[in-house]
Amino acid sequence: MKCLVVDDEPLARQRLVRLLETTQQCEVCGEAGDGQQTLQEVQQLQPDLVLLDIRMPGMDGLEAARHLACLDKPPAIVFTTAYGDHALEAFETQAVDYLLKPIHPERLVQALEKARRLTRAQLQELQDAEDGGGRSHLCARVRGNLELIPLVDVVYLQADNKYVTVRSRQRQILIEESLKSLEQEFANRFIRIHRNALVAVAAIRGLEKDAEGHCCVVLDGVEERLEVSRRLLPDVRKRIRAGIV
Repeated sequence: MKCLVVDDEPLARQRLVRLLETTQQCEVCGEAGDGQQTLQEVQQLQPDLVLLDIRMPGMDGLEAARHLACLDKPPAIVFTTAYGDHALEAFETQAVDYLLKPIHPERLVQALEKARRLTRAQLQELQDAEDGGGRSHLCARVRGNLELIPLVDVVYLQADNKYVTVRSRQRQILIEESLKSLEQEFANRFIRIHRNALVAVAAIRGLEKDAEGHCCVVLDGVEERLEVSRRLLPDVRKRIRAGIV
């Protein structure tokens, strides 16, 4: 198997590479030090397996794995962790293997033998068990490749048939996620203003009426004005007056 080794600590990566070389089950095809670099290396190197550290600065291993699951042919993943806490129960329950640091050669061989691809449901279970801060990026597939959109750059999310349009200050891009699931996941970041639209709380600059008398939200960084439904208008006004936006 071609294997990518991911850890934010260079010494930990070096030790794991040496261990893999002794197993004769894997060929180390590359290394990465964070989640974003992991996505880049996976798309370039096409590894069969990723040994993925969980807790890394920026994009952690769980978020990187969720993005990798969007690929047509995602690699198998074995997580590594220094924390033997309650999250390990979720690994066992969901049949997802892990390596507890410091990694022992015998345990590594066992993990390689039963490495399995993760489903999105399993990844969500792991995210919940780790009690992490959630995703820092949204992910879109463009011509077979993954493109990341930082959440801090997103101004609004708008339903478009079976897709959702992600509008940042720089661009628009489609993702294959439901508006409802995004609303639930990012309830602290976005507010629903219409049945087909969520806007970033931090981007709201006020309300104004259009030529037809509809109330619209004014957003920072984009020219578009999105209509606020009558049903949701009181809540939006309440958020603005309370100084939450």
